Parts: sequence; C-alpha cells; structure tokens
Amino acid sequence: MKIALIGAETLLGREIEEVLQNRKPGVELIPYAATGEGNFAEASSAGEESEAVYVQPLTAEAVRDYTAILTAGTQAGTLRAYELAKDAGGRPLIVDCTGELESQPEARIIAPLLGDAGADASWLRVIAHPAASALALVLARLAKYRPIRQATAHIFEPASELGKRGISELHQQTASLLSFKPLNKEIFDSQLSFNLLPAYGEEAARKLATVELRIERDLATIIGNKKLRANTPMPSLRLLQAPVFHGYSLSIWIEFEGDINAQALGEALASAQIEVRSQSEEPPNSAGVAGQSGLIAGDIRIDRNNGRAAWFWVVGDNLRLMADAAADVISELKGTQR
Repeated sequence: MKIALIGAETLLGREIEEVLQNRKPGVELIPYAATGEGNFAEASSAGEESEAVYVQPLTAEAVRDYTAILTAGTQAGTLRAYELAKDAGGRPLIVDCTGELESQPEARIIAPLLGDAGADASWLRVIAHPAASALALVLARLAKYRPIRQATAHIFEPASELGKRGISELHQQTASLLSFKPLNKEIFDSQLSFNLLPAYGEEAARKLATVELRIERDLATIIGNKKLRANTPMPSLRLLQAPVFHGYSLSIWIEFEGDINAQALGEALASAQIEVRSQSEEPPNSAGVAGQSGLIAGDIRIDRNNGRAAWFWVVGDNLRLMADAAADVISELKGTQR
C-alpha cells in the first residue's frame, strides 16, 4: 500500500507519520507539502538539526498510484487532493484529518475512537473533530451505566490546533509579557498568554465560534450514528481558547436519571480508550497527556447541589487522537486488502 500524506511538514502531519511508523502497518508513506504544491519544508531526524528538503507536488498522474491520501495540511492542499481524487473517479480514498471537506456531498464523518473507521463509507472519509469524538466516547460509556438526562461541557482548545504559527505566537506572547515588550497578535488578534479567550479578535483569520460549530455538528453526527449506539442526548457545549500548547481539556457536567456514585462512574468510564484516575491520584492535565494515546479521566465529583449529577475532568492529546484515528483507518484498509 502506498499512502500520500498532504502536510507532512505540519505538526499533525509529523504526528501521523510517527504513529504510522510505530505501528508498522506495512505501508509506504509519501510526503507532500501542506498546499499540495511543490515546496521546501523542514525535515529532521532524531538528534539532527532541521534542513530544507524539497517536497514534490501532488499531480493527477501520481494520485492514481495511491491507495489513500491523508490530508493534514492547508485548506488549499486538502481541496486540491479532493479534486484530483474526484477527477480520478473516487480513487484513491481520501482520509481528511482537517475537517475542510465535511461539506462535500461524498463526505462521511467517522469516529475511529468509538470503533467507526468507516469500513462501509464512501471514498471520502472525514475524521470527526477529536474533541467531539472524546466527548461522544465519554457520554456513550456513561450512558451504559445510567441513562443520561442532560449534559454540559466546556472544551478548552490548545494553541497547536492552529499549527506551528499558533504555538509560536503563544510562545512569543509569553516571552514578550515577561520582558515588557509588545505582543504579536497575528494569529489570535488578542492576548492569549496568561489568559482565556471566549473568542478571537475581529482581525483573526480563524473564528473560535466556527470551530465550536464543527465540534457540535460532528458530535451530533456521532450520537446519531445507530451503529455506534451512543444512546445519549445532545449536550450543550462551549469552546474556550486556553493558553496551552498541546492537549484538549474537557470539564463535563452530567445529570443522570438515577442515583450515582463516583467509584461506579469511574468503573463505567474505564476502558482501553480511557484511563481513569482515582481520587487518591493526581488529576490528569494536558501537559501530562502529551504524546499519549486515548483519554485520561479523573477528579470525578458528585455535584453537591444535585445528587444525580457529577463533574468529570477529561484530557487528551489533540494531535495524537487524530493521528491514531488516521492510523486506524489505514489499518482497516490494510485488513480489507488481504
């Protein structure tokens, strides 16, 4: 199997490459620049300095040689891959890790974290937003313990969701504040360092509300998937930009139909995808989950004002969640070709 990776030089692209190499799925991964065009990109090996390497452009002729194309680059690069695959009659399979292709008529939203790698999907599979998949998995597992009456979630967005530029701006803002220098606000158009943002500034190219709507759409799609049997009502959610480099944090409040206790809730959550920490252990945090697969839940508290409700704290590495999901799809493809 030959797999094309659009955006091999991005944070997400590098994470996908690392995960695929560690899993050794027996595929040949061909890197392409984030735009899909020929470009110079930084490449480095462990212990070596980065160097500029020319990354080839994706062409109509090259597309036909691939079993699948993974997109982890820009909107332009993702759309270019889509158009080339569409012109080739829907071959190769597109696995969109950016969400840019959700509105295309052939798109199917998939959630590998919940066991849906899209085996019966069309040639365009869009991996659900990692925060949506994480929230859906938590709700689905808890709904098996007690029926859920209602839920609310605050989702804290990391800077790495905006790629290297987002991380660089947060780093620069922090250094500038500590040295009393002007802040760079090109990405967020607002001060993020030592701050929380419910919205970006008016001049920001990306809108936080747009991301929130995508999470909500993807979550509704996952919950509505009869194959996954989530059996949970749609929660209310709010997305906030946090001054952290990597990792989603979710503060979730859930009211159940019957009586509950914290230990039983933790046991209901515990699975291969979710590590649960007891009250005697340190609560999970976004820094500690960096580079780890799956989710970590902890600090489970019964609501003092409602004995049938509880608070949950859940964290997950946003880049690793998406990379693992992409690898799951590739593994499923490899299985069907045997």
